[in-house]
Amino acid sequence: MEISRNGTRPSLTPSADWFTGTVRQDPLFSVAPPARTAGVLVTFEPGARTNWHTHPLGQVLIVTAGLGRAQREGGPVEEIRPGDVIRFAPGERHWHGAAPDVAMSHIAVHEALDGVSVDWAEAVSEVDYRGG
Repeated sequence: MEISRNGTRPSLTPSADWFTGTVRQDPLFSVAPPARTAGVLVTFEPGARTNWHTHPLGQVLIVTAGLGRAQREGGPVEEIRPGDVIRFAPGERHWHGAAPDVAMSHIAVHEALDGVSVDWAEAVSEVDYRGG
């Protein structure tokens, strides 16, 4: 058994190449081979969001606080709230983040395939973010 004590893992600021706005990542658990799964608590300030991206083995989001938005390519912008669980299929192009005026936090769980857990693409336009 391994216990990772709260407060022992420093918060991270992800690369501005992958996010719009202010975002904080608090690592929960990292890949420990032979397992491939990692988890992180991500907090998005109002208006902050990921770039478009995919995950080779998919991703699960568990919204823990606030009000957010998520969209898969070709679909509508969806409002997401605490307790919602969002599953993206392997290779499904998508983005997620906070609502324009409310912060949002979620736990993100994903697996790595050959050491890769995410493939980043371009920033989400203001038009796409606003659902227009």
